[in-house]
Amino acid sequence: MNKEEGMLAISKLVFELTITSSTTADLDILLERLFTILKNYFNLQLEARGAILLLNPRGHYFQVAQFGMEPAWSTTMRWDSAAFTNPVVSDHCQTQDASADSAEPARMLLLPLHIEGKGLGYTVLFATPDYEMSQTHTEFMDDLARALSGLINRALTNETLRIRELELEESRADVIRSLGVASEYRDNETGLHIMRMTNFAQAIAKALGIPDEQRELLYIAAPMHDVGKIGIADAVLLKPGKLTPEEFEIMKTHTDIGANILKGKDALIAAARDIAGSHHERWDGNGYPNGLRAEQIPLLARICAVADVFDALTSTRPYKKAWPVEEANNWVMAESGKHFDPGVVAAFEMAMPDILRIRELYRDDIINPKQVLSLPPIPHREDAWIPWDENLSVGIDVIDEHHRYLFDLVNDLYEVVAKKRGARYVARLIKALDAYAKIHFRAEEQMMNRYGFKGIDRQIHQHHAFEEKIAEFYEELHANPFVAQFDVLSYLRDWLIHHIRVEDIQLSELAKK
Repeated sequence: MNKEEGMLAISKLVFELTITSSTTADLDILLERLFTILKNYFNLQLEARGAILLLNPRGHYFQVAQFGMEPAWSTTMRWDSAAFTNPVVSDHCQTQDASADSAEPARMLLLPLHIEGKGLGYTVLFATPDYEMSQTHTEFMDDLARALSGLINRALTNETLRIRELELEESRADVIRSLGVASEYRDNETGLHIMRMTNFAQAIAKALGIPDEQRELLYIAAPMHDVGKIGIADAVLLKPGKLTPEEFEIMKTHTDIGANILKGKDALIAAARDIAGSHHERWDGNGYPNGLRAEQIPLLARICAVADVFDALTSTRPYKKAWPVEEANNWVMAESGKHFDPGVVAAFEMAMPDILRIRELYRDDIINPKQVLSLPPIPHREDAWIPWDENLSVGIDVIDEHHRYLFDLVNDLYEVVAKKRGARYVARLIKALDAYAKIHFRAEEQMMNRYGFKGIDRQIHQHHAFEEKIAEFYEELHANPFVAQFDVLSYLRDWLIHHIRVEDIQLSELAKK
């Protein structure tokens, strides 16, 4: 290949890759297309495998795309650091197996990736053992490196824009949630009712099989179900005993107040308004405020009605004791076709294993280290990246259940990364994991404080360090979403298992007192 042929080849290659990158942000597809094109240049002496390595803020390279190789999460391979500004053939940036005594060097062609003069990483092309670059090959690969830098930069920009879009949505959703939580704190000092009720509703919706988009609306809007209580006087809202008929009529107005607060035409506000205004309607038409019946009641409000009542029945309040779960469940079943939508009640019954688990994950009272849980078994997760191992048990049932749920969240995050659903979904799951970790840590700390655990200060320090690290990863998603999603997975797997085995295992002493 002479210089003129090289220029024509790179022009054709860049054109084809640009078309590919304009239709997808999947760097694996970009690599696949690159090798499909390069295989026509036999004198390049390349193997049918390669990878894209991007640099994280701590100076480590992460394999974010591959062709003819195992993905980063399926191998113990690691990449050495390297610092080259031009395409080179190298044995230095070799893959290594951390579990092996030694690693065989690989002959690789490293194409530096740059954005505005700043090193971003490398595209690695594996070559035959005796390959040496000619001057023509060097010029060709230099042009290819610049082209790939531009295409990867565009993919990064597109993913970052998706995160920005999510943040705008989340900012609005956070305002809505905060308003719901503010109303909740007026008559429930822990605020955990709103989390239980929201997750109960999600479990019911999943059992009903409603679409993901509706479930997402439900998750954001459900906390607004009692927002109208903001307008109810304390003398009525906080009365410890039974309300008089006149006071009950005042209390009932919280549905109208909520609907009036939530004015707007977009789907999120409309869903929140439906829930706030209609979650006290009844299937038989005897509810309030409008006496709607059956399917006149919005579906999300029907779901929230069951979730809200079940949690209210099974929770302690100043004016009543908590009902036993079985008694509350039987009451909900008996109200099918009267108070509640029969279809929603059937889904509630189907979702009961998840609902019972949620009650333990978001509990109001301080964890008793000696409490024995008898929850229905959760189906084994065949696709688990880090499966729960009973050897990780710390001997406190509730804490073990918390840990299992954290494993589920990490496995959900892995699945999103492995299936290439994009940085938007990664960002959402990192936020969900961070939110639950905070709930778990505070519950664990309350238990340690109540039962006099001597290592509480060390635990609190580690909890805060974890929260800071997750916040750091979330911010890194804005700078380099491709790297951050692999970086956070690696951190979560290593930290969670180490923390349980080394730190939380010491909590077992509380169960022996």
